[in-house]
Amino acid sequence: MAAPPREERLSAAFVELADTLVRDFDVIGFLHTLAEHCVDLLDVSAAGVLLSTPGGQVVDAAASDERIRVLEMNGIEWGEGPCRDCILGGGLHVPDVALDTEAARMRWPRFAPRAVELGLTSVVAAPLRLHDQVIGALNLFRDEPGPLDAPQLRLGQALADTATIGVLQQRAVSEQMVVTAQLQLALDSRIVIEQAKGYLAHRRRTGVEEAFTVMRQYARSHNARLTDVARQVLEGKADPVLLDPGR
Repeated sequence: MAAPPREERLSAAFVELADTLVRDFDVIGFLHTLAEHCVDLLDVSAAGVLLSTPGGQVVDAAASDERIRVLEMNGIEWGEGPCRDCILGGGLHVPDVALDTEAARMRWPRFAPRAVELGLTSVVAAPLRLHDQVIGALNLFRDEPGPLDAPQLRLGQALADTATIGVLQQRAVSEQMVVTAQLQLALDSRIVIEQAKGYLAHRRRTGVEEAFTVMRQYARSHNARLTDVARQVLEGKADPVLLDPGR
């Protein structure tokens, strides 16, 4: 079946990113959705999202594929990278940077060479920011020569802005949950999801990225929270269709 026209996908993306006033909001699944929409709608090959805790800690939240997730985690460990610069810079954009240049290697001595090894050519970081409140940043990676053009950059920032409003809106209506508690929940969910990815990859005899895709598709098709599906996998309560590669 042919994919819907880009205009329809664009409208659907903004509707989905704005629809956060739901029970059991899953912030990790929501940010993965943001990354997927960016790859679908922009001229980029990958996207990643980092979050900032109230204490100033930067944590990885979502990525469009496994290589970007590992790259973002390494960047946090190394204390460098465009998303980190964007967050710690008070939400300032990191303009499009060619990763194979001396300037990039001087700025990110470990991050830039590793990104080039992964086949990436450039990156731009857009803040998840509303007024003076910065909750994270969005990395947009290309694997083709040349930077993103201005309309693409504006669309990327619009997607990031919509996601930011969605997250903050959901927080506002959850009076019983303070920001720190929600971010801790996100981190706990990330651990559960990563463990389930590994188990499912072993069970299905696939790579972790393919296992994660299967898990996400199952969650979406069954209108279930990604974290809940991951827990079912770990607790041995998952649907056999999800576990058995032959089904």
